[in-house]
Amino acid sequence: MHFTLTNRLFVIILFLMTACFTLPAQTVKDLERQRKQTLQNLENTSKMLNETNKSKKSSLNKLTIISKNINERKTLIKNISSEISLMDVEIERLNQEKTKLEDKLKTLKTDYANLIQEAHINRSIYAKIMFVLSAKTFDQSYRRLRYLQEYSTYRKEQVMEIEQIKAQIVHKNDSINIHKGTKVEVVKQKETEAQKLTKDQQNEKVLLTDLQKKEKGLREAQKVQQKKANDLNNRIERMIAEQIRRAEAKRAAVAAKRMAEAKRATEAKRQAEARRIAQENKRIAEENKRIDERNKRVAAENKAKGTKTKATPKLEPIAAPSTVSESTSSQSVSTLTREESLISGSFERNQGRLPWPTASGFISGHFGIQQHPVLKYITTNNKGIYIKTPAGGTARAVFEGVVTQRFSIPGSNYGVIIQHGNYRTVYANLTQIFVNIGDHVNAKQAIGKIYTDDDNGNKTELYFQVWKDKNLQNPERWISR
Repeated sequence: MHFTLTNRLFVIILFLMTACFTLPAQTVKDLERQRKQTLQNLENTSKMLNETNKSKKSSLNKLTIISKNINERKTLIKNISSEISLMDVEIERLNQEKTKLEDKLKTLKTDYANLIQEAHINRSIYAKIMFVLSAKTFDQSYRRLRYLQEYSTYRKEQVMEIEQIKAQIVHKNDSINIHKGTKVEVVKQKETEAQKLTKDQQNEKVLLTDLQKKEKGLREAQKVQQKKANDLNNRIERMIAEQIRRAEAKRAAVAAKRMAEAKRATEAKRQAEARRIAQENKRIAEENKRIDERNKRVAAENKAKGTKTKATPKLEPIAAPSTVSESTSSQSVSTLTREESLISGSFERNQGRLPWPTASGFISGHFGIQQHPVLKYITTNNKGIYIKTPAGGTARAVFEGVVTQRFSIPGSNYGVIIQHGNYRTVYANLTQIFVNIGDHVNAKQAIGKIYTDDDNGNKTELYFQVWKDKNLQNPERWISR
């Protein structure tokens, strides 16, 4: 009984271990996919860093890219470490399964050897016939014959099972070797990335020290940049407010025109009804006149005859219709057309899933109040986000909509505003614009080329905003992670 209980516990533990070990296999694939994505991000930032290295002078642009490169590389190293740990677990699981298969194969081979030895002893046809015929009853003879047949089938099944287990062991060996080979490559990659990380951190330290020595110049440049940003944000805010005002005025005028037309139609109907009633009242008056004459004649006849006849009653005139009600003028005016409402709803439902306004890149300036990367006690209040992308990059629409504005601001290049119902997206710092006012655009459609600053390490940065009516939104909550 103790042996049976031990066996049951062993089976339960084995089942739990198997269930646990099936999870890392999927996680390894996930980590491998994340590693490849991070490598792609590093390739993009490295490309941008190479572009900035063409300029020997230190710049905030170069510092931003190096800092992003360092963060991506740290993420990659952490990812690789997790991947190595999970591969060790996977290799151990495969080794355990291989050992179990080898033990099972050993047992099967021993059993099969005993079967062969027994078959060798009873190999003669005479012995088999005597075994069947020596039975005491016919039923017993039949069972012995069935036993010999099943015994032969069992031997064949044993051979097949042995071959299958051998194939499984070969497969496990192949899997183990593949995992070991991948692990060796990943370990080498981790060592290489660690060396690159150390080099990047040293470059960041040197660059940061150099920039700190230029604090006065940085403060002056920061003031200039902040003024440009404020001018741009104020211009965009005024343009959006004016667009909304014009749209509301246009819709109000259309609504007022419709109400005036409805009022005129109602008044015309009232006048027609008044004319009909006047004609009817005229007919009634004439009829009442005839009734009066008849009643006088009947009264004269009654007086002459000394009898009494009831007079005929007069007809009542019809009341004139009331004036047009002014209540319709207080009805609310819809601020969106049906098409705009549909687009607005679709845009809202895609929060957090909108495509990026650039094909590649990273957020170099986050929304809201941000600390300056070098200057202490200096912050910026970003009304949108800045996305740094390789030189030659283009801006693209994040959702279908209508181009409502093309604008330019001295020192800030060109910009585009696209309306998506009661939402609007803004794309600024463009050198070329590919769309015109009134154009319908689709998601991911190119709308302009992003400006590349040759004097600042080929800095290529898009300024992106999201508005709901007159209220700013955090773009990072709308675009996909």
